[in-house]
Amino acid sequence: MESFIDRVLISEDEIRAKVRELGAKITEDYRGKPLLLVGILKGSMVFMADLMRAIKTNCKIDFMSVSSYGAGTQTSGQVRIILDLNKPIKDFDILIVEDILDSGVTLSYIKKLLLPRGPRSIRICTLLDKPERRKSDIVADYYGFTIPDAFVVGYGLDYGEDYRNLPYIGILKEEAINN
Repeated sequence: MESFIDRVLISEDEIRAKVRELGAKITEDYRGKPLLLVGILKGSMVFMADLMRAIKTNCKIDFMSVSSYGAGTQTSGQVRIILDLNKPIKDFDILIVEDILDSGVTLSYIKKLLLPRGPRSIRICTLLDKPERRKSDIVADYYGFTIPDAFVVGYGLDYGEDYRNLPYIGILKEEAINN
């Protein structure tokens, strides 16, 4: 598996430190507020698990599963809701937790979908921000790392459901994408 990694972009230690930093900032901003973390499956699972442990104020969690990529490396531009939230979000402060903000198509769609449901606020927290690929006018309120336009895997991010379990963020070799 690791033979298909061109190089490590963000180490396990760098990720751990950044998650603690994000957790501290979110704790400060949401202390005493009705916080609901909304994880976008499957990619955010690893990041959200670590992030929620780094948040030192009460929060609830829920999940959505959406697709705009399929098995490819480029967004199709069409967002499909596979799994919607299980509970009402009215009067909650929503923090959408995502692994990567790339084109912005999916997060833009989710934000528009959730706004009419009556939350107190909606913000976005993403581990990775890839602004070069942005197609939608959306920014993360909290982000860990700005990365170059490369196909990355690890720490929840995948290619064809592989590589999610790597403890770091790596750039995938071109031959792995073409296989």
